[in-house]
Amino acid sequence: MDANELLNWARGPGFDIALVIFIGGMLLRLLEVLALGKKPDLSAPRGSGLSGGLRTIFSRFLPRKQVFDKEPLRIVNAYVMHLGFFVVLFFYGPHIPLFESVLGFGWPALPSGAINAVGAVTILSIVAALIFRMNSKVLRFLTTTGDYVAWLVTLLPVLTGYLAYNHMLLPYTLMLALHILSVELLMVVAPFTKLTHMFSFVTARWYQGFKAGQRGVES
Repeated sequence: MDANELLNWARGPGFDIALVIFIGGMLLRLLEVLALGKKPDLSAPRGSGLSGGLRTIFSRFLPRKQVFDKEPLRIVNAYVMHLGFFVVLFFYGPHIPLFESVLGFGWPALPSGAINAVGAVTILSIVAALIFRMNSKVLRFLTTTGDYVAWLVTLLPVLTGYLAYNHMLLPYTLMLALHILSVELLMVVAPFTKLTHMFSFVTARWYQGFKAGQRGVES
């Protein structure tokens, strides 16, 4: 299989397979959570669960002061990493038509040069995240093989995309194929690692905030 054939496979059957696994895996994880059930809360509500849930979803986007004061660099780097990944994924011109084909609408792209710069910063921040983790005895102890896998499959799409855009390391067609395959690898791995937090963070925050709101306390 030459580079063009690999690229065609990645854009066609490879993407279809990855999408099925991604959607099926995420639905399976959701069903697993729902199957856990919950104990009935017989206490009288002391506040609004709805407002508590909404408040927690949005308030958790900012770190708590006591956490930030302990590790400000690691916290800031985490924001840079997530925001950079978001910008590269959703605002690079060639990516937008894919979302438009699914959603039925698109949005303006950022200049390619800006995306390239954001991509470089994001790569550095992903590497820095691993360094911070390795330099922390607690985080290093808590890190599992799955965490390393999640880190790697997060890095590869940004790295290969950056290399493809700048025509570095390998011929463009081959590097583009590897970039698409790395995205599909991320899609396949995501439902079975902590990368599920890309969706589950909303439901987790909502549940915590809803229960706290009903009890009339801060989440």
